[in-house]
Amino acid sequence: MVEHSSFESQSLKKSKNIWIKNKLNSVKVSLYRCLWLSIILLFQIVILNFVLGAPSKSISINTQILQETVMPLPSLQSNQCQSGMVYVYDLPVMYNKELIDNCHDLDPWHSRCNAVSNDGLGPITAGLSAGMPENLSPAWYWTDMFSGEIIYHARILKHKCRTTEPELATAFYVPFYAGVAVAKYLFTNYTAKERDWHSEMLLKWLQDQPYWKRSNGSDHFIMLGRMTWDFRRSNDEDWGSSFIHMPLMKQILRLCVERNPWDHLEISVPYPTGFHPKSKSDLDQWLNFVQTRKRRSLFTFAGAKRKVKSDFRSLLLSHCYNESDSCRVVDCTGTRCYDGTWEILEAFLDSDFCLQPRGDAYTRKSMFDCMLAGSIPVFFWKRSIYDQYQWFLTDEPENFSVFIDRKDVRNGVSIKKVLEGYNREQIRRMREKVIEFIPRFVYSYMGSDEMGNKNDAFDLAIDGVLKRFREEKGSHNAQLKEE
Repeated sequence: MVEHSSFESQSLKKSKNIWIKNKLNSVKVSLYRCLWLSIILLFQIVILNFVLGAPSKSISINTQILQETVMPLPSLQSNQCQSGMVYVYDLPVMYNKELIDNCHDLDPWHSRCNAVSNDGLGPITAGLSAGMPENLSPAWYWTDMFSGEIIYHARILKHKCRTTEPELATAFYVPFYAGVAVAKYLFTNYTAKERDWHSEMLLKWLQDQPYWKRSNGSDHFIMLGRMTWDFRRSNDEDWGSSFIHMPLMKQILRLCVERNPWDHLEISVPYPTGFHPKSKSDLDQWLNFVQTRKRRSLFTFAGAKRKVKSDFRSLLLSHCYNESDSCRVVDCTGTRCYDGTWEILEAFLDSDFCLQPRGDAYTRKSMFDCMLAGSIPVFFWKRSIYDQYQWFLTDEPENFSVFIDRKDVRNGVSIKKVLEGYNREQIRRMREKVIEFIPRFVYSYMGSDEMGNKNDAFDLAIDGVLKRFREEKGSHNAQLKEE
């Protein structure tokens, strides 16, 4: 028994020693493998840093070619596209290009081909009016007030945050020229069905798209080049189309030159002016020109009488003619101002204030032409400026404009006396504010790279849309987490 027990003890001791020895060898092998893996990994990192850091002409060229054909990922554009990226639908041509190709049929009375030319900028001007900087002539076009849909489409195709990969998009742009499509049907006896045809077909196409179905259109937006009221027909006998009242439009964010103040899905954007700077130098030169301009008239009015009862424009024309020592008039009766005239800009440049009654709706393109000349706008309807253009002109119109209630003018209040109540220092401050806004409401020439870091009206509009969608998505995700 003792011998057996001793033998077992020796055997166990020997087995234990062998086990320990094998375990140590195993640990040595593992450490040896880890060391080699670490050396290999370190070697790969060194090689990778050397390759990426080495200046290589061929790599640089290939990168440039790649960037021209494929949009970079958002992580590579973090400085420029922090709010996200935009995907542009490639619509059937009947909704945009075909309308432009058939420009002779867009108006029942005359061709609209000039108005839609040059990607919506219109014809290049033949030359500037006397006294204006001649070298800025290439920056001036006869731009139509309703050409925004074409301008936005051309610009967004070249936008720094455009992506061709819908999965990467924060926002989806629908480049439908709704205003162009309906314009030919507005002034003649076309049926409601004809006025709505393009819009209905577009929405039928859109609702079948996978990214519409994913969000039900809540991350989609469109630009409407005409006032919102042209798309809000309630009855078949009324004016315009019923585009905005169509069910699918209750989801789409809308940029338009005049918004409905009570519709949270609408954002008002500036009417296009004729000045499209091609460089920061162009813009700076114009700002300096209007800042130092000598102004000889207290106020001016450019417009025409209308055949409507108690026409307010007729009242303003009479008022100006009676105050000819203080007011400069540009009478646009007939078609005199239809295709643009330098006389209007000259009058604004020579005046401290410009009168801005309501137009076909509450806003006017003339307001932006006036401010472009460094003249201070005078409004008679609060809806002409309040709750409009906040992204571009702020929500404090009293800092850069004057309001005189139209009812007071009808009751005999003198516009001249009201404006004479502002001293030179007050006028100077308001003019400086107007000039400060010019870069924010002009549309530069096709988003020229020479504009530096100056964001124009288009840039501000698209950035605003992306920020809004990003914030809405963040708010929605936070709500889901709470639930």
